[in-house]
Amino acid sequence: MKVLVAEDSSTMRHILVKCLNSMGFNEIRQFGDGESAVEWLDGSNEKPGLILLDWNMPKMNGFQVLQHVRSQASTKSIPIIMVTTESEKDSVIKALSAGANDYLIK
Repeated sequence: MKVLVAEDSSTMRHILVKCLNSMGFNEIRQFGDGESAVEWLDGSNEKPGLILLDWNMPKMNGFQVLQHVRSQASTKSIPIIMVTTESEKDSVIKALSAGANDYLIK
């Protein structure tokens, strides 16, 4: 299964990719900002089976990416896990209400 990781910290991307690799995921697309992730999703025939999103990213934050993914017929059913430092209860509720499948706090 292909996994999309959108995370602005290269260190955190490395950690996430290493964890995913250890679980058997080897096809991982990495992006350092939400805008690049959305451009790839919209322009590619490849669709990931899972998306991991950081909330705080430049150009387009993870919540905006989440909203975009859920608004598109071709991507709306892809599972999305927010992996972020945003730990406020309101942020968790906001993301889950917008369609995130899970929410992990770094």
